[in-house]
Amino acid sequence: MLKLKMMNWLVIGILILSACNNGNDVIDTEQGTSPELPKNKKPYTIVDTGTKDFYNESNIISKPLEGQVFYGQDASYNGNEPSYTDNGNGTVTDNVTGLMWEKNMGTKLTFEEASSKANASNLGNHSDWRVPTIKELYSLILFTGSVKGSTAFNLFIDTYYFNQPLGDTSIGEREIDAQTWSNTEYVGKTMQADATVFGVNFVDGRIKGYPIYNPKTAIENQMYSRMVRGNTNYGKNNFIDNGNGTISDLATGFMWQKTDDGTARNWQESLAYSEHLVLANKSDWRLPNAKELQSIVDYSRALQTTNSPAINPIFKCTEITDPEGNKNYPFYWTGTSHLDGANPYASAISLQISLGQKFQK
Repeated sequence: MLKLKMMNWLVIGILILSACNNGNDVIDTEQGTSPELPKNKKPYTIVDTGTKDFYNESNIISKPLEGQVFYGQDASYNGNEPSYTDNGNGTVTDNVTGLMWEKNMGTKLTFEEASSKANASNLGNHSDWRVPTIKELYSLILFTGSVKGSTAFNLFIDTYYFNQPLGDTSIGEREIDAQTWSNTEYVGKTMQADATVFGVNFVDGRIKGYPIYNPKTAIENQMYSRMVRGNTNYGKNNFIDNGNGTISDLATGFMWQKTDDGTARNWQESLAYSEHLVLANKSDWRLPNAKELQSIVDYSRALQTTNSPAINPIFKCTEITDPEGNKNYPFYWTGTSHLDGANPYASAISLQISLGQKFQK
């Protein structure tokens, strides 16, 4: 199993793109939406993380009131609550995104086999199945899950509607060896420049890059694959520059801070910064949750191949120099905690925009 290289030396906390509380000020435009798209939903509607609890750096806490320390984290704001319909034919419809999913993944497949399976499938009498993009696949993640190292406790997906197997410990796998393929390639370099594809692990709650071929044996790696169909506009941003330091995404309805302020902060400080920010005459800014922040990642970009951060150049990210003197870009906080390890409350999700993912408070 290969992880994308993570720059653990990097100072975390430079604030990215505070998400506006709602999209009421965004002027909508006509877009070609799928007939499966729920009524009154935008083409790229973000499903909430499911998080209801509140945390400080090390413990679960009672709900902070506005103005108090640790106010503004994920659970402080209500998003589009997860909602699914089991169609009774091996498929599940996401009532928020309009995407239809395969309920049971079956056995592990190679990347090529996963694509062939989708192309040949007639599940539910539909023939337009595909391997999901990383943004489509991440729409299913719920941060109500918890894990301790390689041991699963609560999975990061709704197991009432979706079958999510663990790794097979009887053949030497760990419980967390249950990754799911996306069809989104990593355009940067990993290990020996191996062909790498993003996947989501719904057992440990992470996005990682996985080699198509085992670097040691050159044998094709096998992972799970969950087919999807419908709403082909999901994951496609529609950014406009408002000319006032903000960017609107007409696809999601969110408004974003155009440029980070270049200041490193810890999680608590970043929450407070977002809550007190006044920008473009608006004061309802907040730290985005993990799924909201992931929605603006541009997976066609990477530092090694495009000499840019993995985000649309309409945004401006602070360029930093790593301890080895190399150009890089920082991590950005989200308001979402990630329950893992001996102290499950000590980590929040941040994203390295050049790319990677890290968990620390």
